[in-house]
Amino acid sequence: MNKDSIALLPAARKDELIVKELDGEVLVYDLQRDKAHCLNSTAGLVWKHCNGRNSVSEIANFVGDETKTFVDERIVRLALDELEKFHLLEDAPAKPAHWAGMNRRQLIRNVGFAALAMPVILSIAAPTVQAASSCAPSNGACGANGQCLQWFLLR
Repeated sequence: MNKDSIALLPAARKDELIVKELDGEVLVYDLQRDKAHCLNSTAGLVWKHCNGRNSVSEIANFVGDETKTFVDERIVRLALDELEKFHLLEDAPAKPAHWAGMNRRQLIRNVGFAALAMPVILSIAAPTVQAASSCAPSNGACGANGQCLQWFLLR
């Protein structure tokens, strides 16, 4: 396998992450960036199959097999784009030229009904040490509104 073909095979980042699967979602805490990410089932399945050996089309087939639905490669590419944006990939394939300037809304319009399975990643930043210490007695972390939050992901 040459270097160009390897670049087409996405690889999920594994180092300095805490990963928990919960009710069809994947919760990922990035220790390097102090951010927590919640991957919906579609994004989680794509990430799971990013092992550096599977192509985009193979990932689409694997996700389709697991969900018993047809999964368009554009859905996988969108998930990869999101995973790359949140620094959850070691290696990401280059985006196709026809993707230049395309946003989520345009993709949904192009994909159509299959867009119901759109990959979604929600991300929040962890509080600073100073902010978190004010909730230390309750084993929580302070949110922006001053309420204490339980950081079950870190336990």
